[in-house]
Amino acid sequence: MAGETPITVVGNVVADPELRFTPSGAAVANFRIASTPRTFDRTTNEWTDGETLFLSVSVWRQQAENVAASISRGDRVIVVGSLSQRQFEKDGERRSSYEVKAEDVGPALKNATATVTKSSARSNAPQGYGQQAPQQPYGSPQGDPWAQQQPQRSYADEPPF
Repeated sequence: MAGETPITVVGNVVADPELRFTPSGAAVANFRIASTPRTFDRTTNEWTDGETLFLSVSVWRQQAENVAASISRGDRVIVVGSLSQRQFEKDGERRSSYEVKAEDVGPALKNATATVTKSSARSNAPQGYGQQAPQQPYGSPQGDPWAQQQPQRSYADEPPF
């Protein structure tokens, strides 16, 4: 993301993600989010909504497939990526549209819960300087130190205080 405008947006998905594939087979998912700022007005003692920002989001490769399978219209999400602007002409009028090229997309857990299931597809982790790392399933215990089960402890093992 060097030289690009980084952005993090929390908003609601406006329509289900559209998953497509390029002629070379790369997956891309496109969706739109709406983010509405809320401020507290101390004079009226009420919350007020600001103007809604609508942004297009594009996600590529394996993450595109994961996003299309995981989020849907109405879900609150957190999108991290780079912001780009595209100018075009419509009906003789110059217009702009903004798009986030997503680096990461995830559910916002402020008012929801989620269960994470690791994808068994290829890992997107970069390989170091031309060295080939041993291939292991992404969700395997050898590749994930947190997947190892901790020994069961009983309360009798605990100190009496």
